[in-house]
Amino acid sequence: MAKLYAIGEALIDFIPTTRDVALKDVKGFEPQVGGAPTNVASRVAKLGAPSALITQLGQDAFGDRILETLEHESVDTTLIKRTTEANTGLAFVSLTASGERDFAFYRKPSADMLLEPQAVQVDFQPEDILHFCSVDLVPSPMKATHEKVIQQMEEAKGTIIFDPNLRFPLWPSKDELKETVLEFLPKAHIVKISDEELSFLTGSEDESSIQNLIQGNTEIIIYTKGAKGASIYTKEGEIAHHKGYKVEVQDTTGAGDAFTGAFIYQLLEAQDTMMPFEYIQENAEKMLSFSNAVAALSTTRKGAIESLPILDEISKLIDE
Repeated sequence: MAKLYAIGEALIDFIPTTRDVALKDVKGFEPQVGGAPTNVASRVAKLGAPSALITQLGQDAFGDRILETLEHESVDTTLIKRTTEANTGLAFVSLTASGERDFAFYRKPSADMLLEPQAVQVDFQPEDILHFCSVDLVPSPMKATHEKVIQQMEEAKGTIIFDPNLRFPLWPSKDELKETVLEFLPKAHIVKISDEELSFLTGSEDESSIQNLIQGNTEIIIYTKGAKGASIYTKEGEIAHHKGYKVEVQDTTGAGDAFTGAFIYQLLEAQDTMMPFEYIQENAEKMLSFSNAVAALSTTRKGAIESLPILDEISKLIDE
């Protein structure tokens, strides 16, 4: 059966108990399990498809909490390592009145960054999907681990999906971040990119610049625009658009990851009958509708994993 393997950071997001307060002035926080690859793996598992997370946690209480949460969500945790060399990563978040975020990260280094390539052994199958982001592509052993795992998935002829998910404070410079993302983009068959990320990577806000990112192995670009919906592009141009859904936003943390997880879930469900790119071509608008619904509903609650909706809620929003 087709399975998602997500590789990258697993951390604790400390979400503020009050909104529209600067991070330095927040009085209280609620701990929530987070990290983009972790969120995506949890989204896929909660919807009912197999998923596994490849990462490393500290031998600490926060690592215990992440492991317990993932097991509760039915994510395969057998590829998660533990270490005493560094602590589990932390992120403190502040929210504006509209639910937008500001981050302060504590990971210099965090346990995930120290995961060595030789510690990861996976028997990928052609129907499997690999998902990764840019946070753990900073100079570290984990970057080399990404390179190894990506190569192994290429050799297995599986599908590779890259969501840059840019976090500027984690990088020595914006130039190094841009250079690294542009290095890894052609390795992915599918790239999910936001409007802000497009502007940063191409220097243009014009959607026509999306075509410049379709290089190497890349065949599909999923372009997300927050409340304005999302589109799918191929080398021939835009093939589908969905305007999104209007909801009462509480917290945007993990909304992009919810979208990505929902998109991957649909691909996994179709793997037995159709190849990923063929399925996207034939079902692009339907896939965007479903993924947008999942992302929208995730913003109506606090946190990332804890905010994920179930299938009945998704279907109700789509049918409204």
